[in-house]
Amino acid sequence: MTALKLAVIAGEPSGDILGADLVRQIAIQSGERPELVGVGGEQLTAEGLNSLFDFTELSIIGFSEVLARLPRLVMRIRQAADAIIAARPDCLIIIDSPDFSHRVARKVRKALPATRIINYVCPTVWAWKPERAAAMTAYVDHVLSIFPFEPEIVARLGGPPLTYVGHRLMEDPGLAAAFSAQMARKPARSAQAPLTCLLLPGSRQSEVRRLAPVFGEAARVLAGINPQIRFVLPAGAHVERQIRDEILGWDVGCRIVTGEAAKWQAFGEADVAMAASGTVLLELALAGVPHMSCYKLDPIARVLFNMITTWTGALPNMIADRVVIPEYYDKQVRPERLARQANQLATDTLHRAAVLSDFELIRSRMEVGVPASELAARTVLSVLAGN
Repeated sequence: MTALKLAVIAGEPSGDILGADLVRQIAIQSGERPELVGVGGEQLTAEGLNSLFDFTELSIIGFSEVLARLPRLVMRIRQAADAIIAARPDCLIIIDSPDFSHRVARKVRKALPATRIINYVCPTVWAWKPERAAAMTAYVDHVLSIFPFEPEIVARLGGPPLTYVGHRLMEDPGLAAAFSAQMARKPARSAQAPLTCLLLPGSRQSEVRRLAPVFGEAARVLAGINPQIRFVLPAGAHVERQIRDEILGWDVGCRIVTGEAAKWQAFGEADVAMAASGTVLLELALAGVPHMSCYKLDPIARVLFNMITTWTGALPNMIADRVVIPEYYDKQVRPERLARQANQLATDTLHRAAVLSDFELIRSRMEVGVPASELAARTVLSVLAGN
């Protein structure tokens, strides 16, 4: 069998990991290592991709940041599309960063109408601009979905064919270890044991800048309510210095941990968490840590907030199809409220028991029986075979 030529666009570290996992599985199932062209990070580079440019240029959040970088993004869109068109791949796989990757896909479809285009990680058409689902049919042949609620929604909105392939978190060894640790310590919890609260103000500097001061004040209030509680903050490498500077002014002690191993260990030992809205909410739910979601909007996002159509922005709530974790936005992110909610979730209340039960429901709904990359690769090869 002739080796496939795959174009890949991954604009986030999580997408880089998904893309690398998928490429490895395609190589296993096809019997040949595919030739790669496109944009990605270290993981895809290890699989043979020579990225067209540094993929961190695409790691932006919020309308303000998109507008500020728009001229360079337009240039990168043209660069990526031209390179992929020149390579004439068998398939283009676009992963996350839809503001970038979908624009590239439209250019490729126009120039190479026979090239199959697969979207790994469905755009959040269930959250805002649902008309995007139907629009995707013009340039996307198949969608690989990572959330179990998406097949019904995308079909209802008239989107492309879609396969739910599962989520990589379900097979992440670090998360599995954290979940096992939570299950092991469950019988030993007592009213006298010290409690641990995780503080997760975000992975981007803008998120940390908006949320860290509020979390610090909430920690101070919570320590007053429950003096035995301790605070741990897992910090990503690119925001560690910013976080260390931030907590210097806090009135409560907080232990910072870094690295993936330390993060998952902290998840396994935590009783509750205050977290920035994002994928970390799903990580906490799958690890079995009750938590709340917080998000402070940038100025332009605040104006456009009414465009959001979903009833929740928290993935655990979407998967369970009911309110599992509380969400606080903008002016609702108040230290006194967060502290009281955290204390209720950390201690042995009926509220905590209900949340943990809902976490079990979420795990069962996300299960597909095989690794996500295996089912994703199987689907890609089936699409390429015309099935």
